[in-house]
Amino acid sequence: MKYSNITKATFQSRPNRFIAEVEVDGKKEVVHVKNTGRCKELLIPGCEVYLTAPGTPNRKTTYDLVAVRKSNGILFNIDSQAPNKVVMEWLQKKDFDRIQPEYTYGDSRIDFYMERADERFLMEVKGCTLEVDGIGYFPDAPTERGIKHIQELIKAKQAGIHAILAFVIQMDGVYEVRPNVDTHPAFGVAMEEAEKVGVEILFLPCHVEPDTLEIVSV
Repeated sequence: MKYSNITKATFQSRPNRFIAEVEVDGKKEVVHVKNTGRCKELLIPGCEVYLTAPGTPNRKTTYDLVAVRKSNGILFNIDSQAPNKVVMEWLQKKDFDRIQPEYTYGDSRIDFYMERADERFLMEVKGCTLEVDGIGYFPDAPTERGIKHIQELIKAKQAGIHAILAFVIQMDGVYEVRPNVDTHPAFGVAMEEAEKVGVEILFLPCHVEPDTLEIVSV
């Protein structure tokens, strides 16, 4: 997944979860943050960030903030729309007969439905942007929606569908994601229940550049 244009900036503040104030070429700019998570360990005043300018008419902000370099030097993609885009690219390289995004199953909309011969697959995608000591954690904020998706995957598995919970790791050098039980204990319980019934937990390591996110090895 590649952004068509990218601009380097310096992060200053985040007045709310939707916007940030940054400095671009010595000028203060208000930008849209493409991640409503907390990202407190990433978005620290003075840190290096990267912006893209979608060019959408009538936008309130010129730029979207899509990547940030953490204090440890690792570059993180924090675009919450990027995981589904990069997974679609990855799935298209596999031998599925059908790939359908945004598939309604039960009371939820699951990210992907796939078919291969007479086999059926459901995949829910989660983007991981929280790293501690080389391990990824999800979520970085409580997510009842995330639990609901896992519950649907459990039902799908029990109905004979291949059910997959896929974590797109939006940073280099991390290969495992654990439930962030300190932030949301119930998510850890739901993930454990999913594993017990056979829902596949899939980790998708990525390589990140300021203008690129790519799944590298699975």
